[in-house]
Amino acid sequence: MQKDTMHRISVAPMMDWTDRHDRYFLRLISRRAVLYTEMVTTGALLHGEAARFLRYDDTEHPVVLQLGGSEPEAMAECARMAEDWGYDEVNINVGCPSDRVQSGSFGACLMREPDLVARCVEAMSAAVSIPVTVKSRIGVDDQVPEDVLPGFIRQVSDAGCRHVIVHARKAWLQGLSPKENRDVPPLDYPLVHAMKQAWPDLTISINGGIQSLDEAERQLAHVDGVMIGRAAYQTPWILADVDRRFYGETSAPADPWEIAEAMVEYAGARMTEGVPLKSITRHMLGLFQGRAGARAWRRHLSENAHLDGARPEVIREAAALVLRREAA
Repeated sequence: MQKDTMHRISVAPMMDWTDRHDRYFLRLISRRAVLYTEMVTTGALLHGEAARFLRYDDTEHPVVLQLGGSEPEAMAECARMAEDWGYDEVNINVGCPSDRVQSGSFGACLMREPDLVARCVEAMSAAVSIPVTVKSRIGVDDQVPEDVLPGFIRQVSDAGCRHVIVHARKAWLQGLSPKENRDVPPLDYPLVHAMKQAWPDLTISINGGIQSLDEAERQLAHVDGVMIGRAAYQTPWILADVDRRFYGETSAPADPWEIAEAMVEYAGARMTEGVPLKSITRHMLGLFQGRAGARAWRRHLSENAHLDGARPEVIREAAALVLRREAA
C-alpha cells in the first residue's frame, strides 16, 4: 500500500456545493481531510474573472483545484494559475456527466479519449511543480470497465499522473441525468481495488456511495484514499473524527457550537465583501444532524438567513435553539 497518507480522506468536488464558504466550514470540522473546489472550466479562468473562481482562505489547505477542460495548452495555463494561487494540487475532471460538460468535450466523455487526457497530464505536469491528478469513472455508456479502466490508468500514469481517484460507477451520457448518474449505475468497488493491486506504486483513491467512516476504513484495506461526497455535505459532522481516526491526531475534536460561533465571525467578514448570509448558511444545515435540535437549527437558518437585513447572529440564534432542545 502506498504511504501517501495525505489523501486518506478527501471531500469530493461537487458543483454548487463545495464553494469557498463550504470548504471553510468543513475545514473547521476536520483539519486534515483534503478539500476540492467545485469544477472550474478553463474558459472561466482564461476568459472570465479568474479571481472569483480561485479565491480561497489560507485555512483551507490542503486544497485542490479541479479543472474541467480538454485542450492541453489551456489546461497547462490554468494549472500554472493554480500553482500561482497556492493550490496544493490540480485535478482533471474526467467524471462529470452533465450536458454542459459533454458539449464542451470534457468530463466523463474523456473516458473515450485517454490519449487526450494523457496529453493534458503531460502538458500540465511540464508547466507546474505541484501534483497533477485525475478523477475518473470506471467507464461510460457501453464501454466494458474491465477493459477500459486499466488502459486509461496506464496511459495517464505513463504521462506522469501519480494519483487517480476513481468514482466506482459508469457514467451514462445518454438517458440518465447527472443526479441519476450518481445513484443508478451500480458500484463496482472490486474493480477499483484491482487497479490498486495492478499499480501498487500509484496512489489510488475510491469514490462513490461511501456514507460513513466505518465504510471508509473498510475501503482503506484495499486502496490508498477514500473520497466522500454527498455524505460529507449533507451530514458534515461525520468528518469530526477523521483527524483522530485516519491521521493519528490526538487533539480534542471540534465542538459543533464552537464551529457555529466561528461561522458567525466568518459570515460577518464575508458580508462586508457583499456575500449574502444565505450563501454561507446553506452549507451549514447538516451541522447538527442527529441531535435533538437539528430540525430547529435547519428551520431557523432556512427561514431567516435569506431575509433582507439578516445578520450573522442568525447562526448564533439557531445554535442556541439546539442547546435549548438538548437541555430540555
